[in-house]
Amino acid sequence: MSDYEPKIVAFFCTWCTYTAADLAGTSRMNYAPNARIIRVMCSGRVDPQFVLLAFKKGADGVLIGGCHPGDCHYQEGNYKAFRRITLLKKMLKQMGIDERRLRLEWISASEGEKVARVINEMTEELRQLGPLRIEEKALPEKEPAYMEAAS
Repeated sequence: MSDYEPKIVAFFCTWCTYTAADLAGTSRMNYAPNARIIRVMCSGRVDPQFVLLAFKKGADGVLIGGCHPGDCHYQEGNYKAFRRITLLKKMLKQMGIDERRLRLEWISASEGEKVARVINEMTEELRQLGPLRIEEKALPEKEPAYMEAAS
């Protein structure tokens, strides 16, 4: 297990968290290379099925980053993300998946250090939890039609 490196899929809001990740990179801040960042227009646009699909495809953890409450470019997208993630964590728990594997963070464009810290913290926490082992039947069998169209 000492060779285990967790895989993190990170959905970052283009306006805030993605920009902060870019700042962290251009500022040469050190953080674990475990996160695969996917830029989304808003954290509120992260469909719960994207999260489930990430777990199904082998992610050990999913990180969603959005603008601080009140700063969303789409007025209430981050509130929508908060409500969805709260419910999704309950669902994951019922499926036998530790809710710490899903994390929602508010990170503004100027918080490059916070991006690095959050990725490092999540990587370490996932190392402690170990690889995600789930039964195939625990997750949806078929991808949503719009995901098939994107392939």
